[in-house]
Amino acid sequence: MSKQNFKSTYKENAAYLDSVFGIGKNYDFVGRERIFAGHRAKFYFIDGFANSAVLDRLFIYLAELPEINTINDAENFAARHMPHTEATVQRDLDQFIYAVMSGTVGIIIDSIDSVGITIDTRIYPMRSVSQSENDRVLRGAHDSFTETIKQNSTLIRRRIRDPRLTFERITLGEISKTDVVVSYIDGKADSEYVKELIAKIKSVKADALTLGQQSLAECLLHQGWYDPFPKFRYTERPDNAAAHLLEGSVIILTDTSPEAMILPTCLLDFMEDTNDYYLPPFTGSYLRILRYLVFALTLLLTPTWYLLITHVEWIPEWLNFILVDMECNMPILLQLYIVELALDGLKLASMNTPNSLNSTFGVVGGLILGDFAVQIGWFVPEVIVYMAFVAIANFSQSSYELGYAFKFMRILLLTTTAIGGLIGYILGIVLIVTLAACNKTVNGKRNYLYPLIPFNAKVLKRHLVRERLRTHDKSKR
Repeated sequence: MSKQNFKSTYKENAAYLDSVFGIGKNYDFVGRERIFAGHRAKFYFIDGFANSAVLDRLFIYLAELPEINTINDAENFAARHMPHTEATVQRDLDQFIYAVMSGTVGIIIDSIDSVGITIDTRIYPMRSVSQSENDRVLRGAHDSFTETIKQNSTLIRRRIRDPRLTFERITLGEISKTDVVVSYIDGKADSEYVKELIAKIKSVKADALTLGQQSLAECLLHQGWYDPFPKFRYTERPDNAAAHLLEGSVIILTDTSPEAMILPTCLLDFMEDTNDYYLPPFTGSYLRILRYLVFALTLLLTPTWYLLITHVEWIPEWLNFILVDMECNMPILLQLYIVELALDGLKLASMNTPNSLNSTFGVVGGLILGDFAVQIGWFVPEVIVYMAFVAIANFSQSSYELGYAFKFMRILLLTTTAIGGLIGYILGIVLIVTLAACNKTVNGKRNYLYPLIPFNAKVLKRHLVRERLRTHDKSKR
């Protein structure tokens, strides 16, 4: 993109900027002309972003300046007569316009025709720092990210006071010009990976990041619509983001998004939870292993049960309780499919229910529908019980996307089992593992199933067991 210079005269600059900013047309865009020190100047700012108290003090200060014969050195004038700490001289007209559109105050002066000055007095409309609704912990810090990128960066810097902590800003979107920040600790993160990632982000061509993090994720990794496996891990917790930075990961923050994107991410990374680290290592390890077992059951429980009840001769006596005693008016396979869909229908209805009625609707709706469906002979009780377990077990890990990926894989395994029996069951599991192993990640150096493929015992142990905090002094261990 070529650099655009300012016009040759103050009047031309003012007329051009009035046209660009829609002065007189946009109700929230202000173009105010002032005279100070014997010179004419025009201030441009967006009313909702400007700190009016700071601007009022600045206008009073400038009005009291003694008359200056000539103002022809912008840097000298900004250094001597602009009391604000963030005053910047802009020689590129496009950069000046971008800065004003981002919320800073832009100034042009009649005796300085080739430059403009921007002052950062921004205050963004934002909610206060509060506890995350989606990433809660029993113990530990209760602050979470907000929709303001500068505040999110500050929440991380509060936890890591190291000059090597780096925040590189990139602007994406031809229209939206959204700020994206890549954060890493120089010396801990893989420098080659950081360079590749930044180059990949800079190469993104899009009009706007309409959906924030999700739009960026889709631009970074072009995967087929049929691939449900999530490639990015998100967190709303600054302590979680700081911990990953210290382990050598890269964090991506997007303006207007209250989440941080953690890279690189593989399948087993989703099984970690912040609660594991706020509990003793033994308890944290127990919860993590339990999470693996419970989540594996969400994939295997209903296909395995269906395989066994269709081959009764394989069931030992002590497992006879899994048999269906009730008469079925509908095939078991169809019942499982319908309940899978019904659970998602309840989720959609619950999301659109007011908060005051949400929990009541979920519990009462599920109980009433399940009870009546059994009484009138639509479903057998076993189907309701097993699918209820699957629905609850999905919440044992925090990734909503991974829960749906396993749901689709469960339906696939159920279908192959219904078609091919035991051979279909085995082929279904092989197919699921193959689909996961063939998945691409943003880091091309790692497989999606790493550290299983390729096998790395040390990293696998760290995924399965919550290790103690590492210290430099071995005597303290």
